[in-house]
Amino acid sequence: MRAITPEKVNFIRQLPKVELHLHIEGSLEPELMFELASRNQIEIPFKTPEEVRDAYQFTNLQSFLDIYYQGANVLIHEQDFFDLTWAYLLRCKEDNVIHTEIFFDPQTHTERDISFDIACGGIYKALEKAKAELGITSRLIMCFLRHLSEEQAFETLEQAILFKDKIIGIGLDSSEQGNPPEKFARVFKKAQEAGFKLVAHAGEEGPAQNIVDALDILGVDRIDHGVRCVEDENLVQRLAEERVPLTVCPLSNTKLKVFEDMKQHNIVGLLRKGLCVTINSDDPAYFGGYMVDNFLAVAEAFDISDEELTQLSLNAVEASFVSEQEKQIMRKYISGVS
Repeated sequence: MRAITPEKVNFIRQLPKVELHLHIEGSLEPELMFELASRNQIEIPFKTPEEVRDAYQFTNLQSFLDIYYQGANVLIHEQDFFDLTWAYLLRCKEDNVIHTEIFFDPQTHTERDISFDIACGGIYKALEKAKAELGITSRLIMCFLRHLSEEQAFETLEQAILFKDKIIGIGLDSSEQGNPPEKFARVFKKAQEAGFKLVAHAGEEGPAQNIVDALDILGVDRIDHGVRCVEDENLVQRLAEERVPLTVCPLSNTKLKVFEDMKQHNIVGLLRKGLCVTINSDDPAYFGGYMVDNFLAVAEAFDISDEELTQLSLNAVEASFVSEQEKQIMRKYISGVS
């Protein structure tokens, strides 16, 4: 890694940021996991928070998902989801994240007989508190677990429609391998008809074709990850021309061996080709870092200018699901501070 100057570190810390790819269940820090396990009398297969962190050595996406779903078992009551979300939002304040659009996975909880409204209600109350007390704006996106069936996705969408005043978008996450976008074509069509914004994970562990299919079959507004677009030069050109946002997660990509080393990552190369790439933390409790950590990791690996770092934040504003008026306010703030 390159030596990063104190001035660059300070610039990154004070740069206003917008996060568009954050799984709230993936922000469950080991200490909170233990606190909730004790509070809810849930047994977990670890004796200390350090033992949990030691288990966070992943070889691929599935090895992460196995422990991710296990950790979610401690989330039982609305207060648990509130506490989880509030802890993340305090990190946002620390990292100067001014707007965040977070994912949650209701099926992870409804499969454990935790109702949709308990999860959604706890998360939403924390987001509202953050807006009032921390000045952080937000949007909530509900994701389908792609390893589950289309029928189950339809059932979950029916529940989401009841909470449309709280949920702005529908996403698609979990195991990309063996679960291509077309599996959910009909349910995404119904979600679009219901007025939801659409996003999908594609081109992380799956091929570039999944990105094409997410755009053309699912009709998504932005692509989560998308780093394997480089396998198809025509796709890269299309993404640049159409300004299709890619919500890239650098530390996650190296932790899950999408790239062996940050120096091999293509985010800066894609930025310089004119793509609307953004920096995000994905599952920060598991992958070793929140927003500042991800920006620092990129800056340490690449000779990236302050202007380019600012552009990453401006790209995220462009890609966000807020009004044009709100975007203009954020753009002025970012450009003024940076």
